Amino acid sequence: MSARSEGSPSMPALTRNQNVLATDREVALAGDVLTTLTGEEGYLAVGRSGDNATTPLPSEVGRILQHVLEALSRGQSVTIASVPSELTTTTAAGILGIARPTLMKMIADGELAAHKVGSHTRLKRDDVYAALRTRRDRERAALRDLLELEGDEP
Repeated sequence: MSARSEGSPSMPALTRNQNVLATDREVALAGDVLTTLTGEEGYLAVGRSGDNATTPLPSEVGRILQHVLEALSRGQSVTIASVPSELTTTTAAGILGIARPTLMKMIADGELAAHKVGSHTRLKRDDVYAALRTRRDRERAALRDLLELEGDEP
């Protein structure tokens, strides 16, 4: 895709770094689309110009686009990046929301699988996200327990 400094009526302007610069009208339209999607029957679909047939987008893609629309409708910036299949310890710690030394302790204690690439420790993306889900489940359970304790008091 070539970078353009001005957008056409059908395409927003792109900067040299492939950033999309939305106009006020596009921001307003994002809010309108978001409102439509939050209804019970709202979903994103794609179709061709002049073709009445549409194909629903996968829910995972729809969630990404919904986040983009929410941020855009609030006038915020959005960055979308994919996560590589193999992560550095610094990246993995950031995803988990913990300090790198804590991550290294988890690896040493066998709580999280890792492997060496030369002298560097690497983790599989799926293992890190599984650990994140496990951690969130534990936190939710602790919060439920706390709320139950609070409800038991007079």
